[in-house]
Amino acid sequence: MAEHIGIVGAGYVGLTSAACFARLGHRVTCVDADESKVDELGRGVVSIAEPALADLVAQGLGDRTLTFTTAQAELYGADLVFLCLPTPPAEDGRPDLGVLEHVLPQLGRLLRPGCVVVTKSTVPVGTAARLPHLLGRDDLPVVANPEFLREGHAVEDFLHPDRVVVGTDPAESPAAQRVARLYEPTGAPVVATDSASAELAKYASNAFLAVKLSYVNVLAELCERFGADVREVSRTMGLDARIGPEFLAPGPGWGGSCLPKDTSALLHAAESAGVDFGILRDAVRVNARQRARVVRAVRQAVTGSAAGSLAGARIGLLGLAFKAGTGDLRDSPALAVADDLARAGAELTAHDPAVSCVPGMGAVQVVDDPYLVAKDAAALVVLTEWPEFRDLDWARLAASADRTVVVDTRNLLDPDTLAAAGFTHIGVGTHPRRLS
Repeated sequence: MAEHIGIVGAGYVGLTSAACFARLGHRVTCVDADESKVDELGRGVVSIAEPALADLVAQGLGDRTLTFTTAQAELYGADLVFLCLPTPPAEDGRPDLGVLEHVLPQLGRLLRPGCVVVTKSTVPVGTAARLPHLLGRDDLPVVANPEFLREGHAVEDFLHPDRVVVGTDPAESPAAQRVARLYEPTGAPVVATDSASAELAKYASNAFLAVKLSYVNVLAELCERFGADVREVSRTMGLDARIGPEFLAPGPGWGGSCLPKDTSALLHAAESAGVDFGILRDAVRVNARQRARVVRAVRQAVTGSAAGSLAGARIGLLGLAFKAGTGDLRDSPALAVADDLARAGAELTAHDPAVSCVPGMGAVQVVDDPYLVAKDAAALVVLTEWPEFRDLDWARLAASADRTVVVDTRNLLDPDTLAAAGFTHIGVGTHPRRLS
């Protein structure tokens, strides 16, 4: 049965949810306070670099199943309203619920009785239980339905999810069943649980991935000391079904809009509850030191010393986004490394297929031609795992560079291909070239 779904917030999660629910046959009204964004979306202009998202928005607009507005009043007739609002970290690490707390009283005065209010925003444990108070209503059922969308795969993840988590108090309430029915066309298993468990599951999932990534980065450092190859070690680990191959690739650190925020929030929650979450705290510490390891590798490559000066050295950067498949720069480890290199006096030229500029970082010259990053460069540094970097004409890059050395922080490139082009390849956790 088609429902009238309201979406509050047209950011990454909200826009994906709106377009996908429309694709699943529902009538969707998406509300956002940003007039220019609403105007663009109403014309089918999608600024988010996400495969298939623009096509779904265009389809929904054409079918008249998807509308965008700044008027919250248009949510009055909605059967369910999904909260897809930002919850950025505050200075102490806890999620900032300011936007959510501002919107909820307005919705409480607007929604008709029985409308199901669904939290899809990542929120602290206990938020769903507080929502009736924040709404000022006890006749609006509340459901926790956390999102598990990967940037670069968000549409795929929404339409073909591993699982759908629906949390209510008590579990498996009529409101929970209504939310679960929305996802029936996906065929995904539904985890019906209490709201606190649903909220904690989101933080627990992302924090576990962060721990796994930090683990393999330490493992890469160990491989360098022992002369082992982290690619072979992680490949062996990944063949164990209990471990799996995902999130076992070393790199310059983890970032993006979710992992840093969610690990910080979970650590704060654990501290508030009197629980020592040392494993997660160590994972965050390891992640923070990764950028320094990369900078030391660049110093070694350029000067022959891990403590050598980079003042005036021209460095070419391949990749700026926090991962391939997106133009998202939030908490990007690539930008963290670039910032440290700039502070060390290096002159930086960068290329990223999805990034045209870096606001607030004038020290980084962004070019749209990847071959320009090699001009007179003392070293090239691969910071984002864009597959197209493998297909570059490396002989052409070598002809433009001052010194033919590549610091490959993602182990993305084929060392033999680079060697044939005249480059020295320095990977992470590989032998015989080692990071200091």
